[in-house]
Amino acid sequence: MHTETCHVAMAMRAPAQTREFLQAVDRADALILAFPLYVDSLPYLATLALERIAAHRQSQTEPRPGSFLAIANCGFPEVAHNATAIAICKQFSEEAGYAWAGGLALGMGGAIAGRALSEVGGMAHNVIAALDLAAEAIAAGNPVPEDAITLMAKPFIPITGYMLMGDIGWLAEARRNHVLTRLGARPFRQGP
Repeated sequence: MHTETCHVAMAMRAPAQTREFLQAVDRADALILAFPLYVDSLPYLATLALERIAAHRQSQTEPRPGSFLAIANCGFPEVAHNATAIAICKQFSEEAGYAWAGGLALGMGGAIAGRALSEVGGMAHNVIAALDLAAEAIAAGNPVPEDAITLMAKPFIPITGYMLMGDIGWLAEARRNHVLTRLGARPFRQGP
């Protein structure tokens, strides 16, 4: 398969870049959107890109058939936080005329911390296996198998361990910024 990577943050900055982005979308047999969760939804620019893609495809008499896969990554330990964002992506898929290929939801994304999966080590083996299964399915024109969705959703470590590591990271960051003794400060507190 030939792949092309577009960054929606760049594509949404100017009309010329948006046109180039939409031309790339028009060439695609499969569109995959990978995004970090923002609260419980997609980041603004990802939402804007989906809105532009949907409007563009709805304006065409016969948009190119294709499939759409969403990959959501959240830092919360519970993968269920991704459910709303995946549902939004599924709705986009229907309204834009794509075949819904599925949604992969990842929790504990903070453990990966932007590193390549090959650098993460054994902790990422389920993620890598899920992505491999998804890639095979998309290449064959099929939806993502349930096994891939299940593998992607498996926690890397027990939730209590992830939360403990997060607390340690928070304290280390506070120490690095010389505010460790002020974590309980309430500078805007009113009254006694």
